Amino acid sequence: MSALAPETLVKHELVGLDVEVVDATDPGLVGLAGRVVRETTKTLVVATDDDGEEKTVPKGAATFAFTLPDGTVVRVEGARLVARPARRTETAGGHTWQSD
Repeated sequence: MSALAPETLVKHELVGLDVEVVDATDPGLVGLAGRVVRETTKTLVVATDDDGEEKTVPKGAATFAFTLPDGTVVRVEGARLVARPARRTETAGGHTWQSD
């Protein structure tokens, strides 16, 4: 797997990354920030910065801003993340070995 970079974020493990919900169909989720503690096919579970409470955010209904370890912030439409985490990390991206 390639190094974690803005252009490869969607094919990497998201657990452990800091994240903020920057847009969502549920306005109550906008501004939610914390660390990704779990990921399912359709959701991210975020431990909030305020109290560590875990909140579940539907991937397909939100836009996220992930902070990479080097401080770079990457904005990602959640629909690009909807997949089983193991499957997404194996296949996302434009590798030449992938078939269309």
